[in-house]
Amino acid sequence: MNPSFDPILLSQARLGIVTVLVTRPEATFSDLKEILGLTQGNLGIHLQKLEEAGYVAVTKEFVKRTPRTTARITPEGRTAFLAHVDRLAAVARQANG
Repeated sequence: MNPSFDPILLSQARLGIVTVLVTRPEATFSDLKEILGLTQGNLGIHLQKLEEAGYVAVTKEFVKRTPRTTARITPEGRTAFLAHVDRLAAVARQANG
């Protein structure tokens, strides 16, 4: 068995972002930064890659004159995450014989 992993989700940071977003309806940029321990620049780049892949939707707005960026997982992102986890589980089962 040669599982085909999603190259977008092979990044630890991107997998972490999607994992957080699977467990909650949305997360702010600040929340993701704190939860995952990423720098602002690093998180921004990974969110952009996930958005380009159609896995997350990012909205930017001002709340009391303060910019707020919020991310949520898309149906495509949820499907890709679940398929990735299934592939990992298949590899684990194969490794256990």
